[in-house]
Amino acid sequence: MTELATLGGGCFWCLEAAFEQLRGVERVQSGYSGGHVPDPTYEQVCSGTTGHAEVVQITFDPAVIPFRDLLDVFFTIHDPTTLNRQGADVGTQYRSAVFYHTDAQRQVAEQAITDLERSGTWGRPVVTEVVPCAAFHPAEAYHDRYFQRNAGQPYCQAVIAPKVAKVRATYFEKLRR
Repeated sequence: MTELATLGGGCFWCLEAAFEQLRGVERVQSGYSGGHVPDPTYEQVCSGTTGHAEVVQITFDPAVIPFRDLLDVFFTIHDPTTLNRQGADVGTQYRSAVFYHTDAQRQVAEQAITDLERSGTWGRPVVTEVVPCAAFHPAEAYHDRYFQRNAGQPYCQAVIAPKVAKVRATYFEKLRR
């Protein structure tokens, strides 16, 4: 039985490239969540006026990779202490958010944030939102597997490739073989 996880941590291209490497992840789809405009476009979301965050929706097998493990990877590949930004990407569309699908996911997310803050890993308060996933809007098809199709592009080399490398080094035992 698979479950869904919907996570926002900056550019969805980065998140997709990181999560699709993991065993137990069956699908990663870029999209938008948390806003007030039905079926927003990439251009609308980038304007910062729709209230949406760029997210990935992950279909995963919790018997292979539990939700908490997905969150551990999530908190490794983005800075959960910067409000409405990741690196040079600035705006509410780049906010850190867990859009939970069940009360159990909410509880796990809240505990993960508590544990992260207690660890002192970031040295600053975590600002990640934990909110219900009311709606998910898939992104346009040209965003699918963006890193794989554009690995030589400067943004991919400078921003995405280091995150992918970090996941490979930190979570080697969780990678697809």
